[in-house]
Amino acid sequence: MRLFYGVIMQLIGSVPSPYVRRVRIWAQENDCKLELVSLDIFSDQDRPTMASKNPARKIPILVDGDLTLSDSNSILRYLLEKTGQPKLTWPQEHLLTTINACNDSLVEMVLCKRSGFDTKSDKLFFNLQNERIEQILSFLNSHLSDEEFKSCEYLNISLYCLLDWICFRELADFSQHSALVAFHKQYGERQAAIDTNPRH
Repeated sequence: MRLFYGVIMQLIGSVPSPYVRRVRIWAQENDCKLELVSLDIFSDQDRPTMASKNPARKIPILVDGDLTLSDSNSILRYLLEKTGQPKLTWPQEHLLTTINACNDSLVEMVLCKRSGFDTKSDKLFFNLQNERIEQILSFLNSHLSDEEFKSCEYLNISLYCLLDWICFRELADFSQHSALVAFHKQYGERQAAIDTNPRH
């Protein structure tokens, strides 16, 4: 187990968050010790804690001594550098941005639904999100066999966390995308995926 400078880093976030989960899985797969500080980001009790660490009020948040980082992409870049691993290539960064765009659209839809909006109504904002989600899922389904994707651990983790969050929250149907279905099933058998399952 890797401990850096004798200090265990803290990862602040919620267990169900796909962005938090991707960092947790990466850390477990790379023997990198992180202490999870679990928050209910929608509760009045925990929101001030989140805001005190990140004024943007977004998770995950990594605390490593005097350094505080937010955003899963920034955290991953920091951990790769800290563990002496190569950074993502530009094509891999593009694929990660695509995965994030789908995830962000789904988050927007969840927040709208929690706020009482009918996300199935024929409104421009909802239509644009749904179109983006479906197009990205189709794109990812056709690019799973690309070497840039297959060779990148973090892309695999990020895609799995997206797909499993979709299933967990019943947000979309990707059953017509056979490559995504097979990937989700296969990756879900990994121990780190089992250990971070938000259904537990």
